[in-house]
Amino acid sequence: MRLSLLFFVAATIGFGASAQADELRPGYLELVQKDARHWRVTLKAPVRGGLAANTSPLMPGNCKAKAPTRVLEKGSLHSTWLYDCAGPLTGATVGLTGLDRTVNDALVRIAPLDRPVQAVRLSSAAPVTEVAARAGTMKVAGTYFALGIEHILSGYDHLLFVLSLVLLLRGGWTVVRAVTAFTVAHSITLAGSALGFLGVAQRPVEICIALSIVFLAVEVVKRDPDKPRLTERIPWIVAFLFGLLHGFGFAGALAEIGMPEGEVPMALLTFNLGVEVGQVAIVIAALAMLALLGRISSAVRGRFERSAAYGIGITASFWLIARVIG
Repeated sequence: MRLSLLFFVAATIGFGASAQADELRPGYLELVQKDARHWRVTLKAPVRGGLAANTSPLMPGNCKAKAPTRVLEKGSLHSTWLYDCAGPLTGATVGLTGLDRTVNDALVRIAPLDRPVQAVRLSSAAPVTEVAARAGTMKVAGTYFALGIEHILSGYDHLLFVLSLVLLLRGGWTVVRAVTAFTVAHSITLAGSALGFLGVAQRPVEICIALSIVFLAVEVVKRDPDKPRLTERIPWIVAFLFGLLHGFGFAGALAEIGMPEGEVPMALLTFNLGVEVGQVAIVIAALAMLALLGRISSAVRGRFERSAAYGIGITASFWLIARVIG
């Protein structure tokens, strides 16, 4: 019983901290070329973790900046500079100073006027990157694969949906089929949205995603072994339909950073593969925990599942209300 109460508290406090559960990264540096000499440089840094206080853009010596404008928005400090650069940035080093003094990493997006967009991950071990004439395929693959893993692990709404499926269903293969259906569905809408074939406003999507988690949490609480509910009888269909919705959520997060021109298929593929690797890790860990609790006693496992469902449902309800009222 203590384990289930612990999960309940952790889920409610940890996951309930933010209604915007699709935040993809802790920090974001964007360089957008405006004309032959001028670049707009924007740093979006969370106040928590020290990134906003300790870091600033690192630009080549031939670039001079005007005083930045700063806006505090949803726990992040958005700082924007206009740099006047005497020469091109190709081959130059850009990045963030002070990244070694924070617990965060960041993504840098470089958008020249007449060349492909580049996206590179920065960390305390590698706080700078070289502006390339063309984004390398392997660098794109590694960057977007890591972003996919991070998004499923830190995108708490998708995480709780997958955990709800594991709690609801009995049998490893049943879970595998449902999660596979969820994967196929969100891959379809993610690809369609990222390639411009599909488009849905993000706010209704985020509201419906929260509602989908509430729905599954209720299904777990109301589960009756003698009277299987529709979700238990055809879980792959339910998972597929909700997966289409969650794919739009993934696409919204990916759209924030864009994809490197000329490498869109690779970026899309590796981002999706990263999401799946993270998702598989979540499912394996959850199934292992439930199996361990089942070895202790079926009653302990049952109490844990019920308490976890309440924690998930309360958290998702909080998100739902927050997203509805804006």
